[in-house]
Amino acid sequence: MHPVLFHVGSILIPAYGALAALGVLLALLLASRTARKVGVDPDRVRNLCIAALFAALLSQRLLLVLANWSELRRHPSWLLGLGMIHHPLTTAAGALAGLGSAVLYARWKRLPLMTTADALAPPFALGLAFEQLGALLAGSGYGTEASVRWAVTYTDPLAARWSGTPLGIPLHPVQAYAALAFLTLSILLLAALPARRQEGDAFGLALLGIGVAVFITELWRDPEGRWALLGGALDGPQAAAVLLVLAGGMVLLERKGVRVRNEAEHG
Repeated sequence: MHPVLFHVGSILIPAYGALAALGVLLALLLASRTARKVGVDPDRVRNLCIAALFAALLSQRLLLVLANWSELRRHPSWLLGLGMIHHPLTTAAGALAGLGSAVLYARWKRLPLMTTADALAPPFALGLAFEQLGALLAGSGYGTEASVRWAVTYTDPLAARWSGTPLGIPLHPVQAYAALAFLTLSILLLAALPARRQEGDAFGLALLGIGVAVFITELWRDPEGRWALLGGALDGPQAAAVLLVLAGGMVLLERKGVRVRNEAEHG
């Protein structure tokens, strides 16, 4: 595949970063529309997204710096390469930091949490789809060895250097599986948004859908660095997926006093 999308002089433009950035841009545009649909301020929702993204990226970079501090002291120029490193631990750290900053911003601006979460559910799933497409090009989060006709084979040494991707071996394009799942989820959430019975329904469905997608696609991901749990029955991302499904179910439980206003108005 193509871990480097193109060159600008001596500067490399990584495919992962470019696709992830495109996903963020499209998610921000979509968030403005979904915010209007649920009746919250689009500008504040957009600012919330930017604050959460900044917090996620900063936490990921800080974690990588701390984990590689001894090496970075000897080779400071390696700081420029930290953006090429992708690992489930940094993803989890970024997700937690982004979620925390989003909640704090929503509280500060007095945005209704569940309604705001509903507005962000389809854009977030869309952003995940593009992130996985970038991972497919870069070789990050690569799949297990495969004999299927649609298997992908990486040959670029940068894929091995940046992501540890095995070269010359046909692999399941598990990132494409995940991207398709997240894109489908985004479309379904957009369709379900006007039909919410209570605030938080779209958010709950998003948690369920993301959890199911992650759990299933992990079956085709290479287990390297993904922390085997329960004697290998689960890996780390699958355990997190189970928690997401449980959280989504709890959010979807009917809550007294939080019905969507449209339902009350139309009986």
